Amino acid sequence: MSIDKNDLFYTDEHEWIQVLGEDTVRIGITDYAVEQLGDIVFVEMPETGSEAIQKEEFGTVESVKSSSEIYAPVSGTILTVNEALDGEPELMNDSPFGEGWLVEIQTPGPFSKEGLLSYNEYQDFLKTLD
Repeated sequence: MSIDKNDLFYTDEHEWIQVLGEDTVRIGITDYAVEQLGDIVFVEMPETGSEAIQKEEFGTVESVKSSSEIYAPVSGTILTVNEALDGEPELMNDSPFGEGWLVEIQTPGPFSKEGLLSYNEYQDFLKTLD
């Protein structure tokens, strides 16, 4: 299950956001982030039902190279956590835009793309990192 990267929104912290409904989104980290991390060996995620606050840490990804915090791109309630990552964190390496997603969040109101990047804007941002 892979998704069209043009249909997603992005952050400068390398998270992607897929809109699932008016107030529901799925969150993951980009292939750029995965490439920077290397082989992912552990993922720590929030509990279902907990609150995520935009731009605050809500999880951690550990790789053979380093550990990196994951920041919530939106505020809301954690509806679903990708339990498959518990036993197979490498899904993030294999399919960061598919089976390697992290959580689904219900936003307090209709989803707003304010402050988020389109695919083309994210690609332009990546060029500034080289």
